[in-house]
Amino acid sequence: MVETPLTLTLAELLTYSQVTLPITLVCAGNRRKEQNVVRKGNGFNWGSAGLSTALFTGVLMNEVLKIAKPKHGAQYMCMEGADKLPNGYYGTSIRLSIAMNPAMGVMLAYKMNGEPLAPDHGRPLRVVIPGQIGGRSVKWLKRIMITDKPSDNWYHIFDNRVLPTMITPEIAAEQKRWYNDERYALYNLNVQSAICYPAHEEIVKVEEGKSYRVRGYAYNGGGVRIGRVEVSLDQGYTWKLAIIEYTEDQYRNAVHYPQLYGGTLDMAAREHSFCWCFWTIEIPTMELFAAKDIVVRAMDESMNVQPRDMYWNVLSMLNNCWHRLTIIKEQDGHSLKFDHPTVPALTKGGWMERVKEQGGELTDGFWGTRSLVAASPEEKSSLAVKMIDDHVTRIITEEELSEHNKDGDAWFAVNGHVYDATEYLKDHPGGSESIILASGADASDDFMAIHSDIAKAMLVKYHIGILKTNPSKKIVLDEASTDPQQDIFLDQKRWSKITLKTKTVLNHDSVRLTFALNHCQQKLGVPTGKYLYLRCISSSGEKVVRAYTPISEADQMGEFDLVVKLYRSCGERPAGKMSACIDLLNPGDTIECKGPFGDFECQAGGLFATKNVIRRVNKFTMIAGGSGITAIYPILRFAQRESIKCHVIDCNNTEEDILLRQEIDGFNGLHHCLLRPSDGWTGHSGYISQALVGNAHDGYLLCCGPTGMMNSVRKIAEIGGWDMEKQVIFL
Repeated sequence: MVETPLTLTLAELLTYSQVTLPITLVCAGNRRKEQNVVRKGNGFNWGSAGLSTALFTGVLMNEVLKIAKPKHGAQYMCMEGADKLPNGYYGTSIRLSIAMNPAMGVMLAYKMNGEPLAPDHGRPLRVVIPGQIGGRSVKWLKRIMITDKPSDNWYHIFDNRVLPTMITPEIAAEQKRWYNDERYALYNLNVQSAICYPAHEEIVKVEEGKSYRVRGYAYNGGGVRIGRVEVSLDQGYTWKLAIIEYTEDQYRNAVHYPQLYGGTLDMAAREHSFCWCFWTIEIPTMELFAAKDIVVRAMDESMNVQPRDMYWNVLSMLNNCWHRLTIIKEQDGHSLKFDHPTVPALTKGGWMERVKEQGGELTDGFWGTRSLVAASPEEKSSLAVKMIDDHVTRIITEEELSEHNKDGDAWFAVNGHVYDATEYLKDHPGGSESIILASGADASDDFMAIHSDIAKAMLVKYHIGILKTNPSKKIVLDEASTDPQQDIFLDQKRWSKITLKTKTVLNHDSVRLTFALNHCQQKLGVPTGKYLYLRCISSSGEKVVRAYTPISEADQMGEFDLVVKLYRSCGERPAGKMSACIDLLNPGDTIECKGPFGDFECQAGGLFATKNVIRRVNKFTMIAGGSGITAIYPILRFAQRESIKCHVIDCNNTEEDILLRQEIDGFNGLHHCLLRPSDGWTGHSGYISQALVGNAHDGYLLCCGPTGMMNSVRKIAEIGGWDMEKQVIFL
């Protein structure tokens, strides 16, 4: 909706007037972990440091829009980046009036702190929108569209929204309409402040006449300046006024619009606030000694003030309740330790987790301190995922439960309740076999360890009764006697201990594990195409279960091998639960396993069975993503021996990430595809595509990899004419 469509190169943008502005960018999920402790939403665990400030240089957006000349009726500026994600290219929009207003500082930036943008920050060109959430400042900018409606991009609709607080993850997953209401979209940041010092678990000596300087930051959205910051030592009954330092004013004091990093520094003429500010307050240590906690709140110049209580929402966005540190008196009687609400990522710590573990209700208006003693077990679990139908009252005995343990009649128990999963057998992602094997008994541990909150919430539909237990005769799926001399090691209904024999580092994030069986003539018992489960106990005492495919031969005796990718912590991304366990595993340590499982199996004579249907196949298309090659490799090895034609695509980020390369490079029909290839790479590059996969044939398409990649393959397969029910198998 413009009169003059434009195509601009970066070189052409450099001919426009350039400005340099100090701007604070903030993730809408800043302080998200506090919300996730109350109840886990759909987002990872940011602490209170999800923000940063830089000097951005570029062209004000209104300069470009004036030349493009938006037409009458245009209301939105839609932006799209070059980063292709599982649900398409990242895109979003803001109101056109904001982009057209030079006072709002919306810019096309190509420099950050005087240097060309780094790749992670959007090189070569990005949008920067002061005062709005970071998710609106599109990186790797590819195109801008002027429209009369907000962006219809998947990421604009399903991210960066504050849904009403009563919308749970389960409701949001089932009723997508909640995301379509533009009133819930986030644009401007809200009033925020946080305490930085005392740091988490910092120790402060209490001395007569000595003070401690409490320090932190504050910011606001929409260009409205923070007007005051207040600190309380009595949970908000009385307040102390902090001193605020507005560092961006140093740039306003620069006269005659000097040049900085190639752009005009025009802050002297701007009233809008684009940056955070820093606050301090001196508090006598004796006052801290008499207090239980410190809380801080900020107010902007429009008199909007931070709320005391949290507004929980399913995406855990824009949490800006009072920031609170608890004060703990050390045993020496002369020192204080300060606890922040949380510790970022999956690291345990902070007063919120402690209160929750002790049974306190974090949303009682007093941070759990009033409800801590009175909390009952039922109240403690009130925020847990609901897995039962309150209208179900039928009593089911253990004897009755045990009778429903076969295909076509599969019941199981979880946490004292009985579920009939018969209708779900054909749709279960792990295959019907895993449900059938769990049927007729108590599957609580395994179910809770494996499944997500969404999967747990699905149980409500299948809830049929309450389990009446017999203390003298408990049905479990767990432990049973085992014969160490038996020929096959694994049992589908029993966890068996295995000992790690060797652990070999393959690259920066992958290891090869060799486990010893009970004797040298014993086979593991996992047919080619199937997998097993590993189970371990995390450092927090939680049972963790994950599926892995052995890469060793199905008839290998005495030991077996797994190749495991380790998802270690990186910045704000927490370590995977099983990865953390395996990282600590050393030769001689034990772990538990159970199996085999899976709906796909290679059989003698070139036959393959899937969902109890046996077929002879002459061709495979196989797609592996990252560690997904471990599931593909045994089938590929089997198929090549049977002279079955294979078209294999092994997708990885870099050449270093390719697993089992020595084993697979000799196979016919193998193609490597790298997302970030080196300069000398001659193979395929980029994302998986229709051209690379090809159209349907009369064989199977097998795929194993990250969820995003498998979603892309699903769409590609549909376009290519594959029978999604009979031919496409996600391992």
